[in-house]
This record gives sequence, C-alpha cells and structure tokens, in this order.
Amino acid sequence: MKSIVYALSLLSLPVFAQTTSLNLIPQPQSVVLGTGKFTITPQTQLAVLTPIREVRDMVQTNLPGLKINDLAKPTSNITVRLAQPRGAVLGPEGYELIVSPTGIKLTAPQAAGLFYGLQTLRQLLPANRERPGFRFASTVPKATTTIPALTIRDQPRFGWRGMMLDVSRSFFTKDYVKRFIDLMARYKYNVFHWHLSDDQGWRVEIKSLPRLTQVGAWRAPRMGRWWDRPNPVPGEPQTYGGFYTQDDVREVVRYAQERHIMVVPEIDMPGHMLAAIATYPDLTCSGKQVPIYPNGKFYKLEDNTINPCNDSTYLFVDKVLGEIARLFPGPYIHVGGDEAFKGFWANCDACKPVMAANGLKTVEELQSYFIKRVEKIVQSKGKRLIGWDEILEGGLAPNATVMSWRGMKGGTEAAKQGHHVIMTPYQNCYMDLYQGDPSSEPSTYGLNRLTSSYAFEPVPDSVRAELILGGQANLWTESVPTTRHAEYMLWPRSFATAEVLWSPKTTRNWPDFIRRVESHFTRFDAAGINYSRSYLNPFVTIQRQAAIRVNTLGLIVPSLLKITIGHELAGTDLFYTTDNTVPDSLSTRYVQPFVFPKGADRLRIIAYRNGKPVGLPLNIPVADLEARAR
Repeated sequence: MKSIVYALSLLSLPVFAQTTSLNLIPQPQSVVLGTGKFTITPQTQLAVLTPIREVRDMVQTNLPGLKINDLAKPTSNITVRLAQPRGAVLGPEGYELIVSPTGIKLTAPQAAGLFYGLQTLRQLLPANRERPGFRFASTVPKATTTIPALTIRDQPRFGWRGMMLDVSRSFFTKDYVKRFIDLMARYKYNVFHWHLSDDQGWRVEIKSLPRLTQVGAWRAPRMGRWWDRPNPVPGEPQTYGGFYTQDDVREVVRYAQERHIMVVPEIDMPGHMLAAIATYPDLTCSGKQVPIYPNGKFYKLEDNTINPCNDSTYLFVDKVLGEIARLFPGPYIHVGGDEAFKGFWANCDACKPVMAANGLKTVEELQSYFIKRVEKIVQSKGKRLIGWDEILEGGLAPNATVMSWRGMKGGTEAAKQGHHVIMTPYQNCYMDLYQGDPSSEPSTYGLNRLTSSYAFEPVPDSVRAELILGGQANLWTESVPTTRHAEYMLWPRSFATAEVLWSPKTTRNWPDFIRRVESHFTRFDAAGINYSRSYLNPFVTIQRQAAIRVNTLGLIVPSLLKITIGHELAGTDLFYTTDNTVPDSLSTRYVQPFVFPKGADRLRIIAYRNGKPVGLPLNIPVADLEARAR
C-alpha cells in the first residue's frame, strides 16, 4: 500500500450541499441530491472501464449479480472508471459517484478510491441484499431496487483510519480476523493494527525461535472477571491459546490488501513481555522462570520487562523483528513501549554500568536508550517505528511516530517536537471500556460512551495539523472472551470513529448520526453482526454531598449521596423509584439531582422516548451506589 500520509495535505472539497436523508456512514464530504432515481433490475449491465484485474475483481465482489461487459456498450447502465473526475482534484482515496435516472457512474483516480466508492454504493442499496458475514446477495432481486439521483464527491479527512485488535488476552481465529477486516473495510478504515504479543500470549510464529509459540502461545484456561481470575497452578495443563503461522499471516495481509487496508504488527516491548519471558527467562534482569498468568495480578511482582542492558536482548529483538518485517510489507512496525514497570531495572547489576557509561540518570532514560536501539533495528529492516506515548519519557527516538493513548497530551508534545502522531485517547477510542451504565453492562473498567467516541477531535489547536496522521479505535480483550462480545463492544462506537476520521468536522451532527446508526443496525441484523444499544440506557453519576463524620454522641453519620441521572439522547424522559418498586411513566420524573433517601436500598430507573420505554432499565443496590461514590 502506498504511504497513507498523503491525505493530510489534500485540498478539501467544499461541502456544497449536505443532506440528512441518506443513511451513509461515514458521512461523505459533499452530497448533492438530484431529481428522480435510478432503478436496478436483473437486466442492468455493468461496464468496468479498465483492464486492471484487481479493479474488475473488486467490482464483481461488491456488486455481484450484475452482468459485466468487457467494453462500454449502450446497454451498460453502470460504469466504473479509473480517472480523475472532471472539475475535481481528488486524492488517491477519493471518488466521485453520480447517480441519474439513466445510470450510475463511479470515477476515482486510484483503485482505493473506487473501493471506497463501491462501499458507498453498497450502502445506498437496500439492507435486504445483505447476507450473513456481509456477503452481498449474488443475484439482483426480482423486485426493482432504486437509488436516488445524486452526486457525491468524497475523500477522507485523515490518512490513518485505524482499528486495533488485541489477540493476546483473547485469541481469535484467522477466519474471525478476516471478518474483522471486512467490517473495517465497509466503513472505510484503512489500517489494521494487530496486537500480536503481550503478557498473556505470543501469537505469531517466529521460525528462528519456535518455542515462542510452543510455550508462549498457551496458558491455563480461565473464565470470569479479569481481575478475579485465579493464578495458574504448577503442573496445570496449558490448554487455552493459539497462534498464527507465517502462512496465516501472509493470508491475512493479502486479504487486507485486497480491501485497501494496511496491516501494522505490534510486538510489545520492553514491558508486556511475560509470554516471551516464560519461554526465555534469561531475557529479564532476574532470569527467573515465570508462568503465563491469565490475569494482571503479577504486575510489579513478577518481572515482565526485558533487560535493556544485555546485548542478547537485542539479538532476540533483531531475530523477531527481522521475521516480522518480512511478513508485513507495510512501512511500520509497532513496538509498544507502554506500561513498562522499571523497578527491576533499578536494582539490576547489568543495568548499573550501562546507565553510568551512557550518562543515564533515570530508568525512564534507560527506556529511551532501549527504544532508540530498537529503532535502529527497525530501520535496518526498512521499516519505521511506532510506539505508545510512554516512549516520550526519557527522550523520544529520532524518527519515531507516537500513538497517544493516555489522552491528547503525549501526542501534542510529540507533535510539538516535530514527530508524526496517531491520536487514540482512551476516553474516546478504547472500545473495551464501559459504553453504558456499569449496572447494565458486562464487567470491564473505565468509560467511553458513544457520545464520547463521536466527540473525538484528533487535531489539537496548538499543533501543526499535518503532523496528526489520524486516529484509531482500539479493542483490548482482557474482558472480551468471544467474537460476539467483540462486536458488541465495537459497534456502534466504531461507526463514530469512522465518521470522525473520514468526514469533515463541519458535517458532524449527533441526532442525524443516531438516525443513520439505527439504519445500519438493520444491515447488521441481516449480516448476523452483533452490536450494542447501550446509548439508549439511562446512566447515573454519584457524588458525596458531605464527608463521613462522627456526631456529638460519638456515632458515625454516613455521608449523603447526590444522584444525577442522564441519557445520551436529548428529549428522553427519565423516571425513577427509590422504594424498590418497578418504575414506569407514572413514577417520579427526574428533573434535577437529588439526595438518595435514608434507608432506601436501591435505585431503579427507566427511560421513555415518544411515550414508550427504551433501553434497559437500571436496578442499582445502595451498596453499589456507595462504591461508586468512593
């Protein structure tokens, strides 16, 4: 795939007319509705005006059932052409789609633009053509299909539109990874960030180090909440896990390329390396043999960070990244760099002389020393290094790209130093966080509502916009054990991120976005894809109105709880009870924050829109309210 930095410098097309009557995600850059409509029938014919096989295959895959003519004929109602549209200057991912009563014309300067134009055209077709797995019906329905007359000129706002899948904490098969890529492609994402190694599993075959997958890809099976899972028992069978062979990886990379998606592999280091350390204990300062934990309880107790002061560490890194570089043709390798506990380094006999010889005063500077050496290895393989924003600590490697997850601060600092940045703040972009009130959601941590994902703005005011490559949605899988739950966590929040990264900022419209989301749920139902409606649920925030105190009689007086109830959709009516009865539209209507009554044992809430209940009702015991206030 060509470099994806190009879109940052493209001349933006004017939004010369915008309509809310179409159900497109992401919203195109410009739309003008015409008069009339085009009708597709079983006799409709399609002309692909290029000899490029890739384009012909792409068209046939996305518009099956239509007869393709070898040459443009008078009977061809739909034409697909590789060319720069008249009167427009589009970048390599841009396209023009014109629908008139007499036919459809799709034009783009490069194959990527044609691909995205086809995704838009598919969204204009009715949901009844969808089939499980987002395969399109192979025949045109006998009933006529109409598309409104319109002109769309479109190209992305950002060149980096990514989604990340963590396959270390929960392993997903090659076939599901391809399904994940299919969904990305439908919504015009173009970077698949593949998190292939972590403490809980090593997922990619390294032929020169076969024990990495023989040992590091397997752990004791566990269910339940991440933080409650018991530690492994000595001698316990290591039966949960799996890995991708190098042939698997090549197949996934080809599959992504056919959908104009670049795959970026991540091998996390120097921390998050327990799966490798369980295989090769000498990678650490202590050299201690450790198991692969199915939880995070070991952090700071066991050394999960490789030793940055032994030359053997860099020989290991060179072997791994050498094979990774040959498997992934894209320009980047992600080396993590996040959450590396450095306490074991501070007391390491091998590290003290290295720090002294290199004038390193802190262990943060030692991590910078490590990342700079790793960057040279990455560059020796013809690649560029990406790391999480912790790689800023102690001094940033000269040519590193920073992926900013701890908010926007790290990315802003990196951009001010002249580095390229990918913004992915957890408050907006982490799809494993709670998306609704915790009382009605599967257990996880943190909070990222659909409104937060849609409010994400990747470019801070204080930096040069061209240094912000884009952003991405991240799915960590500590609390995501199945593919169905992965989909539940991703959608519709990944609709929001797709629109933020593709569409002009000025076209963002929350009520209209929700309308379009509901339309796409119909497509997901037809395709058998799971999703969440958590944005329809009420949510609660709690504050202590006064601190716990002791009265004049020496008795403890508990603090009061101030309850605020909210909803993501304006115009929603909220009703609640505190007497353990089931609320309905005749219960107390919420109008302002209130103090939770003394002696009440739970709060129940229900939401109504247009006189009908929506979403899930909440039922929160007082103990949970107290815990949230703490």
